[in-house]
Amino acid sequence: MLKGHQSWVFPNRPMILSTGVSGGPFEGNGNLVKDFDIIHEDLWMGNKTYEKAHRVLIEEAIKTALTKGKVEKEQVQFLFAGDLINQITPTSFAARTMKVPYFGLFGACSTSIEGLALASFVVNHGGAKYVLTGASSHNAAVEKQFRYPTEYGGQKPPTAQWTVTGAGIALITPNDSSRNLPVTISATIGKVIDMGLTDPFNMGGAMAPAAADTIMAHFRDLQLEPSYYDLIITGDLGRIGHDTAFELINKSGLQLERKQFQDCGLLIYKKDQPVQAGASGAGCSATVLYGHLLNEMKKGTYKRILVVATGALLSPLSFQQNETIPCIAHAVAIEMNGEMG
Repeated sequence: MLKGHQSWVFPNRPMILSTGVSGGPFEGNGNLVKDFDIIHEDLWMGNKTYEKAHRVLIEEAIKTALTKGKVEKEQVQFLFAGDLINQITPTSFAARTMKVPYFGLFGACSTSIEGLALASFVVNHGGAKYVLTGASSHNAAVEKQFRYPTEYGGQKPPTAQWTVTGAGIALITPNDSSRNLPVTISATIGKVIDMGLTDPFNMGGAMAPAAADTIMAHFRDLQLEPSYYDLIITGDLGRIGHDTAFELINKSGLQLERKQFQDCGLLIYKKDQPVQAGASGAGCSATVLYGHLLNEMKKGTYKRILVVATGALLSPLSFQQNETIPCIAHAVAIEMNGEMG
């Protein structure tokens, strides 16, 4: 149901039955390698193009989620998913392979949580029994579309971020109170925020105001305090965007603790990996959430988290036409089944 101006509450508490997480070789050397189901040894993944390899990541993550959930693809009503490549072709081609009714989403790097919010809404209101949702990115495919081909060897500034090669997929189903699994309890849908930044090598700085705006809207709509959550985590702001969002939120009057406020883009890679300001890409929040964060919830590290994925809604064409960078952020609250706030 609608709560406040831009938030939904899910009284039926849709359940995240299972997940599938795939990644590339760089992720295999990162902090969270144990939270991936599949790690590839090269970026090509047995294909002739990076875009086709990207499709493989998605297909594998979907199949893994279905296998772990003991659900056949014929039982799935809908797939909500997307990526960053032109017309989200890797996801659409994966949907062609899977033959599941499909909603293609584009929210840039916010797509993972956009999909989770929509899937939860549909399941909460009885619109489906099984819904797959997720997002993905591939470093070499995304870099050559939005910046320069990796083979070019262009030097990046310290504000730049490293696009994650990975896919994260979740299988959402109606709640089963007998199972101690993560459930979604609410979502806040962001609005487009554009502060006039134009630098495609500073996505964190561009997206930070959108993240802060959605987080403030979430607490305003649901009339909660930040202490309600064990963890509030953004998708891929990196060091610069994360610090900026933290400052903006605390200036608003909401008081976050540093240890409570984290970023997926600062968790996935090791400090000695050359990622400049951190990680980004639609696969960043998807892999960290559906791998590491949910695993930590199942271990009891966190009982209730708020995940806020951010997206920069630019394109190569908008950059070439000297447009500024519009950004958005969506939030979904997740808790373990049995935890009632």
